[in-house]
Parts: sequence; C-alpha cells; structure tokens
Amino acid sequence: MRAILMLTAMLALSSPAAAQVAEANVDYAGFEALTRDTANYRQGRLLNWVDFAHKAKEPGVLLLDARSAEAFAAGHIEGAVNLPFTDFTPASLAAIIGDKNRPILIYCNNNFVNDRPPVVMKVRSLALNIQTFINLVGYGYANVYELRSLIDLDDPKIGWVKGEAALRRAAARRQLGLASGIR
Repeated sequence: MRAILMLTAMLALSSPAAAQVAEANVDYAGFEALTRDTANYRQGRLLNWVDFAHKAKEPGVLLLDARSAEAFAAGHIEGAVNLPFTDFTPASLAAIIGDKNRPILIYCNNNFVNDRPPVVMKVRSLALNIQTFINLVGYGYANVYELRSLIDLDDPKIGWVKGEAALRRAAARRQLGLASGIR
C-alpha cells in the first residue's frame, strides 16, 4: 500500500498539470518599455510653480494628490483630490478622473522643501511623481502635468490646507460617500 501511495505521489508531481505554476500578473519588461517610452514625454510636461498654479485654475483641470489618504488628510494643496497611488485601478481612475483627455496636475512629497509630515521626502529616484506619471500614462491618461518646483507648504501662496480642516473635510466627504478630496 505504501509503495502504491509513493508511486501515485511521484506520478502526480511529474505530471504536466502539477508542473505548471501560475505566474503573477506582472510584466516587468512592459513596465520598462512604458517607462522608456514615457521619459521624453514627461520632460515636456514639467511645470514650475507659477505655471502649475495658473493651470490649476483652468476649467476642468484635476489636481491629483496620490499620497496616502492619511497624508492627504493631514494636509494638501487646496483643491486637490486624493486617490492614493496604491488604489490606482482602471475603475478608480475612471471614477475620479473621468475623461481620459482631462488635464491632470500631480505633485508629491518631494516637491516640498519642508521634509516633515505630511510631506516627508522620499528617495529622489523613487519620488511618487515618477510612478504616478508613468501609471497615469499607462492607464491611458496622458494629459498629465507634473510640478517640477520645490515649494514651501508654509508659503500662503501655495494654499496648503492643514490638518484639522483637511481631516474634517475628508470625514464629511466619507460620510457622503464621496472620494477623499475637495474638488
């Protein structure tokens, strides 16, 4: 009996079906190609603060903050809408952005000189702007502009919405079943 069980186990392990292991739905080569193809395009979409702030006032423009919901609630640029980068899916992007041609402005922690919560600097080569830009383009939202300037969240011209006010707005929007943000 023991020999039969051993033989059965050996045959099961050597069968083609057992040898096939599903791989994760990850395409690193595709990501490299997207990154390479996006690099030059991104260079032409970088805006200084003055141009960024001016563009943010244009009708239909979306100011997207892809930081965590907690960081967003602790403070953000007034008018920004939060969709954490980790929550990017075709459905979540469509719900927040809508029209794939809509102009989108992005910023991240590395745009602030303050380097304190809620905008603690990331490693420069891993700044959230990079992944956000590439992913938006990859999902078909190519009308993206990125803040290239370093700014001070304490500068009144920035329109930084701080802690308690931001937390109250986020809580009110959650109660209404709306996405985080104020737009």
